[in-house]
Amino acid sequence: MEPDTLLHAANVSTLFVCMVLKFPQIFLLIRAKSSGGVSLNSLLLELTGFIVFVTYQMYYDYPPPTYLEYPILIAQDVVLLLLILHYDGNLRQSLFYAAVFVGGWRLLTVEKWIIDLAMSLCTLISATSKFAQLQCLWRTKDAGQVSALSWGMATYTCMARVYTTTVTTGDTLVLVRFVTMSLLNLWVLLTVLYYQKHSGRSKKED
Repeated sequence: MEPDTLLHAANVSTLFVCMVLKFPQIFLLIRAKSSGGVSLNSLLLELTGFIVFVTYQMYYDYPPPTYLEYPILIAQDVVLLLLILHYDGNLRQSLFYAAVFVGGWRLLTVEKWIIDLAMSLCTLISATSKFAQLQCLWRTKDAGQVSALSWGMATYTCMARVYTTTVTTGDTLVLVRFVTMSLLNLWVLLTVLYYQKHSGRSKKED
C-alpha cells in the first residue's frame, strides 16, 4: 500500500471509529442506569486533555485530518459526564464544570507560552486519567459498566495516530502523547477484560 493511501486510510478509519467510540459506554450506562466502575475523575482528566490537545493543534494550524476526531470525542465525553452526574444525583454540578472548561479553553490561547505549557502537561494529564480509571478498577475489582469495546477502539485510534503524526507533522510532544496513550489504553482494556472474565466465572460458580 502506498504511503499516501495508508495515511488516508489511517485518518479516515480513526475518524470513523471516534465517531462511535464512546457509544458502547454511553449505551451501557443508559441500560444499567448506573455509573458503577466508571471513574468520574478519569473522565474529567480525559476531557481536559482532549481540550488542550485540539486547541494546540488548531493554534498551530496543523492539518485538520490529524485532529478532526477530537471535537467529536469531546462531545461524547460531555454526554458521558452528564450521564454520570445524573445517575450519581449530581447533575447540578454540570454548570460548574461547564464554566470551568469554557473558561479554561479561553485562557489557553491568551498567550503562546500558556498553550505550549499546557501541551507539555497534556500527556501527564491524559496519563493520569487512565491511571484514575485503573485505580477505580483495582479498588472495586469489578469492571462494572466499563465498556471494553470503547477502550479497544481508543487503543486502535491512538496507535493509528502514532503513524499519522510520524508521517505528517513529526511533532515530538504529540508523538510521545500518542505512544503513551496507546500503551495505557491497552492496559485499561486488558484490565477490564480480566475483571469481566473473573466476574463471569464468579457468577457461574454462584
